[in-house]
Amino acid sequence: MMVMMGAHATKNTTTSTDAQENDGWRGFLSSVGLSIPAGLCRLAPPALRLNRQRMLRGKSPDVPEHVLRLAGVGPDKLRAEWTLPGFISMFLPEFPHRTVPRQEHFQVLGYIAKGSFGPILKVKDRAEQKTYAVKVIPKSEILRLGVLEQSKEEVIVQRQVRHPFVHDLQDCWQTQRHLYIMCDYCSTGDLYTYWQMIGQFTEDTVRVFAAELASALGFLHDFGIIHRDVKMENILLTDDGHLRLADFGLSRRLERGGRAFTICGTIQYMAPEVLSGGPYNHAADWWSLGILLFSLVTGKFPVPAEADHCSMLRRVRSFPYEMPLSFSPQFALLVTELLCKTPTRRLRTLDRFKRQTFFHGTTFDFALLQRHPVEVIVELRERPDRAAKARRGLTLSLQPLRGFDYDSLLSPVAAPDTQLDAQTQTHTDTLLPGPTVPPQSAQENGSRREVFV
Repeated sequence: MMVMMGAHATKNTTTSTDAQENDGWRGFLSSVGLSIPAGLCRLAPPALRLNRQRMLRGKSPDVPEHVLRLAGVGPDKLRAEWTLPGFISMFLPEFPHRTVPRQEHFQVLGYIAKGSFGPILKVKDRAEQKTYAVKVIPKSEILRLGVLEQSKEEVIVQRQVRHPFVHDLQDCWQTQRHLYIMCDYCSTGDLYTYWQMIGQFTEDTVRVFAAELASALGFLHDFGIIHRDVKMENILLTDDGHLRLADFGLSRRLERGGRAFTICGTIQYMAPEVLSGGPYNHAADWWSLGILLFSLVTGKFPVPAEADHCSMLRRVRSFPYEMPLSFSPQFALLVTELLCKTPTRRLRTLDRFKRQTFFHGTTFDFALLQRHPVEVIVELRERPDRAAKARRGLTLSLQPLRGFDYDSLLSPVAAPDTQLDAQTQTHTDTLLPGPTVPPQSAQENGSRREVFV
C-alpha cells in the first residue's frame, strides 16, 4: 500500500518553465524508485532545480558498505536519495531536525536487533547515565516502502499517551539521513520469550497479565487509539515481571464511531473483521487479547497461522473456539466473551472486563498491581537459556555496526561483543512493527505471520 505524501493539487498555477523543471525532477525521483506528488515538488522549485543540477553534474557521495547492507537498498539509489532536498521537511514536524551533538553524548552499548528498517541499538546517555533503546531508520527505506505516514503516526500516538503499562517514548528526532526513535530500555525482554521458556502459565499469573494489559488497552481506547498489533512479542517486561505494551507502528487514531479497513497485524491475533478487510474498530484489540490469554494458558494458539489472510479468515470463521476442559469456568467465560466473532457482542470495554467473575477479588489499581513481583518471570529471567530463547534461533553479531554512519550522533561500540541482548527478536523487535508485507508474500517465522496490505 503506497502512502501518499502531500495533498492532491486542486488547481495548477505552475508556469511552463516550472512545470518542465518539476516534471524533470519527478522523473529523476522516479528513476531512483520514489513517487512524489507534484505538490511536493513545487514547495521550493529553485532549490530543487539547483540541487537536481548539482546531483546530475556532481559526484555521488561515498556511502559505507555497512550502511548499504543495513538499509537493504542498492548503492546508486541510496546515494542519490541522500542528496535530495526535502529529506528534512517531509518528516517534520513529527521528527524535529537537530544539530548533531558531539559523539560523547551517546555511546552504543550493543546491538539489540535488526528491525524492519534498520538496527535497534542499546545506547547510554552519558549525561543522564541512563540506558535506552534507539531505533535508527534510514529515511530512504521509509520512502522506498511508502510508510512515511505510518512512521509519523507511530510517534504521534506515543507522544499522546503516558500510562504505567504502556512503553514510553522518550524522544525522537531526525538528521540528514536517519530517523531516531528512543524508548525506555527493558532488559528483561518480552513475554513471548518467557512463554517459550515455560510452555504455559498458570491462570493466577495470567490474571495479573490480563488486568495490566486490559488497563492499557482501555486507556488507549479512551483516547481513540487502536493498537492493531497486540501480541506477546509486543509486551515488554519490567525487572519485576510487570507489563509494558510496546510497538505502536500499526496503531492509529479513530474518532468516535470511526471505522478502519486496513488488513494489518499478526495473523494469528487478527479478529475476523480485520481479516475480512473491515469495517472494524477498537473491538479488534479485545479479540487479540483473547487469543493472547488463551495461548498463555494452553501453550498454543487456538488456530495455527495460515499462509494468507483469506485462508486464515476461513479457518477463524469455521473454528468453534471451544474452551479446553482444563480452564476454570471463570477463565473459560472470560475468553469466550473476548473471542466472540460478532464485534458488537464481544467483550470490548474495560468496565465489562473488570466485572468478569475471573477478576473477583483482583485489584485494577496501578500501584497495587505492581506492588508484588511476578515470581515466575523473576525466576525465569535468571535461567541460563533465556538469552538463547530470546534470539529465536537467530545468530547475530555486532559486526554490521563496524563503521556504521550515525551522522556522528553516536560513538561507536568500544569493543567487539558477539553476545546478543536478551531483547533480540527475529521477525519483530521491541520498538518496530514486524515486516509489513502483502499477504500474498507473507513471510513466516515459526508459526507466526505478519501481514500489512
